[in-house]
Amino acid sequence: MLNIQYIVDRARKPSPWSSTVSFPWNQPDFSRRILLEHLNQDHDMASPQTEKIDKHVQFIHEELLSSQPTRILDLGCGPGLYTSRLAQLGHTCIGVDFSPASLEYAKDQAVEQSLDCTYIQGDLREVPFPGNLGLIMMLHGEMNAFSKNDMQKILMKINAALETNGQLLLPSSTIDGIRPKQSVERTWSTYESGLFSDSPYLELDENMWDPETKTLVERYFIVDGITGEVSEYSSSMQAYTKAEYRSLLNSCGFVGIKFLPPLFGMENHLFCAITLTGRKK
Repeated sequence: MLNIQYIVDRARKPSPWSSTVSFPWNQPDFSRRILLEHLNQDHDMASPQTEKIDKHVQFIHEELLSSQPTRILDLGCGPGLYTSRLAQLGHTCIGVDFSPASLEYAKDQAVEQSLDCTYIQGDLREVPFPGNLGLIMMLHGEMNAFSKNDMQKILMKINAALETNGQLLLPSSTIDGIRPKQSVERTWSTYESGLFSDSPYLELDENMWDPETKTLVERYFIVDGITGEVSEYSSSMQAYTKAEYRSLLNSCGFVGIKFLPPLFGMENHLFCAITLTGRKK
């Protein structure tokens, strides 16, 4: 644990993806708390609310897949809110996520409903993807959460896993959806319990935008309300222009790139959904 002096002495401009204190997605307690956020119908912090998910699934099933049974891979699947619904419509679904609590929930739902779903725990950069897939989805902005080099590696894996003329659905935040109003923004909040702790805590947030690299670094200092001890977490986000999206995807062998309107209910997040139909080795 750290103390308050650590906050005073912190690096004023950390480099994106350089921190060793990223969110502990696979830590049991954090994983349990993030699952609650996925299932919470009061906000879209982790997963969209049910009405939005149902609309997205309808679009995927009817518009992208023409209501034909397909092998689907959901990267960053969380508790399987999309895969469960798509499996109910006759698709074979595989989900990958880093959070054990979310995957346990997804597996339980698959067993209870006799769904054709398989779930794998692991880092998207390291987990082998199955092949012969008709559709691969990354629906929660994961593209922005990886560095360009890491995202390129993931896209190459996706390319290899898709069948010929398979599709990739890749909603991602635009620059305006990521960039804060100022180059540095700081806020603070208090909670009786929340994502970072089951006990009371003070949360100090610091968001720093680098216009040259189009990256955002978010830092969270969590002060325990009982002991005063400090924990630090951080995340980085890479923003792209449409031209940069296209260039990155082309460099990984994708063709037939089509920019779509934002998914239903995601307009305020400035998402741009991209469908890639066809690929080249």
